[in-house]
Amino acid sequence: MQPTATSRYTRARDDLLADPAGPGGAIRRQALCALSDRWLSELLTDAGGIVEGVSLAAVGGYGRRELSPGSDLDLVLLHEGHPGVAELAEAIWYPVWDAGIALDHSVRTPDEARRAAADDLRVHTGLLDIRHIAGDAELTATLRTSVFTAWRSSAVTRLPELLASCRTRAERHGELAFLLEPDLKEARGGLRDATALRAVSASWIADAPHEEVDTARATLLDVRDALHLATGRGADRLLLQEQDAVARRLGLLDADTLLRRVSEAARALTYAADVTWREV
Repeated sequence: MQPTATSRYTRARDDLLADPAGPGGAIRRQALCALSDRWLSELLTDAGGIVEGVSLAAVGGYGRRELSPGSDLDLVLLHEGHPGVAELAEAIWYPVWDAGIALDHSVRTPDEARRAAADDLRVHTGLLDIRHIAGDAELTATLRTSVFTAWRSSAVTRLPELLASCRTRAERHGELAFLLEPDLKEARGGLRDATALRAVSASWIADAPHEEVDTARATLLDVRDALHLATGRGADRLLLQEQDAVARRLGLLDADTLLRRVSEAARALTYAADVTWREV
């Protein structure tokens, strides 16, 4: 029996993640994204969805090509009133679930996507990272342009809302640089702050120091990759009992060395955020 698109994908994905001599870091994340893109494109093609007025796009972390081994696939199926869009969606979502991969998904017309972005800050920031995967590329590109235009025109109100959400999250999750069991994503100085800085830069009102932010983000993503591989689950909190195994995955001496590296990256992101938000 011929292997299915899903079986080919899961085998290639397992091989990529299991190869100790294979690429790591950003190269592995990009390779995982490329594998996922090809698979999802096959699923849409097999379902008869390669038609005008239908497109599949990645958003959020997947849109930024920041897939860690245990990351969700953040997807939006765009359409212009396609009558069979529910069946198309099922033909994509169910194989993803069957492969054991977490999925954050939506099915929207461009107008629905724009309204959702206007109503929900997180939807809007996620759509800033929209990236075409398959189908009608013009549909994705048009939505991307309108999302950025709306973000820039509403920045005077949206950026204070984004800053307030960052402060609330910091109060809830603490300072990444000083925690013994840090949440790499939600704590202050973590990956959510790096994403917020991208949104600030997209407003054209202020700009973050790109080199420092990119280096710190890459460090935290590498740690999260190692955490997922060491534990076999998609987690963001670096628990004490897991830190030595994560350190070994990264070729570091021990957990203390790992926490110092995390702290340095978090301090860099926190400083960049402080400087950038003062310009807003």
